[in-house]
Amino acid sequence: MARGTIQGALRSGSVVRSTDRSTLAAARADIVCGLLLWRLWGRLGWNDIRQRYQRSILGPLWLTVSMGILIGSLGLLYARLFQQPVEEFLPYCGIGLLIWGFMSSYLTESGTLFSGAEAYIKQISLPFSLYVYRASWAKLIMLAHNFIIYFGIILYFRIWPGAAALLAIPALCIVAFNGMAISLTIGMISARFRDIPQVINSVVQILFFVTPLMWKPDAVKIPAYVTELNPVYHLLQIVRAPLLGEVPTASNYAAVGLVTLINVALSGLLFSRYRARIAYWV
Repeated sequence: MARGTIQGALRSGSVVRSTDRSTLAAARADIVCGLLLWRLWGRLGWNDIRQRYQRSILGPLWLTVSMGILIGSLGLLYARLFQQPVEEFLPYCGIGLLIWGFMSSYLTESGTLFSGAEAYIKQISLPFSLYVYRASWAKLIMLAHNFIIYFGIILYFRIWPGAAALLAIPALCIVAFNGMAISLTIGMISARFRDIPQVINSVVQILFFVTPLMWKPDAVKIPAYVTELNPVYHLLQIVRAPLLGEVPTASNYAAVGLVTLINVALSGLLFSRYRARIAYWV
């Protein structure tokens, strides 16, 4: 039954990529067919992580070690700089860096989403959305490894988030959904224009400093619009606040809803219009 489903999805994917009768319908079919191949992109995503840490003693846990050292050093340093209590600032900073690492990976790694899969694209007919699912699954696995740090933080500082922490689950799904949408957009543009990844990396560096990661909005004298007009801040806050036992504000959810609509509309428009050209661009 499962094999028949996969083979049917592969045949559908082949037809989808060859038809031009309805670009929107073809894009939708591509997304559905890619989702049906969850065994394939799940195995590919896990294999990506295994290859990255092949012959390593700790394997993917090196991610956790390096992230833990980063959080500890920066948290202590900036707590002193901003004269903030360590027991309040380090959990805020640490959880923010965990979520930021997950979010920023969608931006920095999307430039090679299709160009990095050139061998697959040119040799086998698969839905293009499969590569989006593959990359997102690998990022979720890495986040799961790093989440060990979160439990260490709440245990050490004796933080009990309570029922509010449950809000982080749908919020994380929303962040991942936006990440997949922006990955699709950046991946297509980068396949056509190879200078885009360098531009994205520069933008990510700027976002790191203007987003409340290493500082709190109420502890720094800056205009309110720096945070209120920053979509990354709102996406970050709907996950970080529940993990700290707080409930995100209505403006956070409203901003995330608006960002999601724009993000999905843009990626859907570009994917339905230029999906058939991706194989030629790579």
